[in-house]
Amino acid sequence: MARLCTLASGSSGNATYISTNDGDILVDAGVSCKALIKAISEANGDISRLKAVAVTHTHTDHICGLKTFLKTTKIPLIASNTTLETLAQGDIIPEGVKIIVADQGIITLGDMQLDFFATSHDAKGSGGYVVTLPDGRRAAVCTDLGVMTDDIRKKLYGCEALLIESNHDVEMLRRGPYPAQLKLRILSDEGHLSNNACAVELPDLVKSGTSRIVLGHISRENNTPFLAESAATATLAQIGAKKDEDYILQTAKPKIVGVTVF
Repeated sequence: MARLCTLASGSSGNATYISTNDGDILVDAGVSCKALIKAISEANGDISRLKAVAVTHTHTDHICGLKTFLKTTKIPLIASNTTLETLAQGDIIPEGVKIIVADQGIITLGDMQLDFFATSHDAKGSGGYVVTLPDGRRAAVCTDLGVMTDDIRKKLYGCEALLIESNHDVEMLRRGPYPAQLKLRILSDEGHLSNNACAVELPDLVKSGTSRIVLGHISRENNTPFLAESAATATLAQIGAKKDEDYILQTAKPKIVGVTVF
């Protein structure tokens, strides 16, 4: 049995916990070390089982607790070469931490394999991860991308469980209080995936075998879980897919809410 659990999701912090019988990994550490340890415990996890922490990119909401967490757990750090260079320049990597470069091939961690893919975001070296489990099933973490690409689709197709970004409702964002420059950044190909942009990808993903979907990085100012879920279910209904029959859909919250078991 394996679990994918969002410990934190959104602009206030991001962290995802993936657990198998042989060990666990953490993707991102965007809240404090104390909060991470507490959230892992509340998810019935154990930091002593962690094989590594894999970082998607260097924005604060994905790494703010990273340095202290690495000092505390002394586990390896995984990230793209560019991300590792930026973290090193910012004095985020404690001395003695084992470094594993994500974009140099598939990484084996106990009974899991980790496969990095690049994303289009305004942080150099940004990416996501596909985790292959001992029985061959796969789970993916794919947030903070301004546009979906064919290369990303190839990585995601066939993943049974998927955390995917559904960041904003376009009209809420356009009419909202954000400065014009920030709105343009979010809407750009290096920004964040909207509800509609996310939803349009889901039918092919479900057809490919995805049965458990978590909509993540939902903006508190420019979106609601209801709008994100409504866009997703409406698009999936067009192919005759029914929620809780053909797929399970959850919306990630800023703090841990539930566990996806697969």
